[in-house]
Amino acid sequence: MRVSDMEQTLAFYQGLFGFEIVERKTSPRGSQLAFLSVPNSDELIELCSFPSSGPINVEEDLIHLAFEVDDMDEAIKDLKSKNIPITDGPTTGTSGGRFLFIDAPDGYEIELIERPAGVDIV
Repeated sequence: MRVSDMEQTLAFYQGLFGFEIVERKTSPRGSQLAFLSVPNSDELIELCSFPSSGPINVEEDLIHLAFEVDDMDEAIKDLKSKNIPITDGPTTGTSGGRFLFIDAPDGYEIELIERPAGVDIV
């Protein structure tokens, strides 16, 4: 994901989700890269900052990340304590799960999902 301010974006993901930086480096063309580990996953999130390539323009509803939370009410309290506005929701789906959306720096949407009891991730 391209970001305009690497330090702000890292602080967001580390402070809100506890993601850890597993590697930082500069690419041969001069991009600043950071790789974040996601708890309970083998996946990494790659952040790339290359200010000379122009402004970041994230299209609304085009790209988003989704993360499962154990307790939506606790997640909402955490968001409020960190002054992170909820942009949509929380909404209860037909299966009984709940979800909401927030915005990360640069406008990337993040969905938080609480699955209903007894529903496994497929």
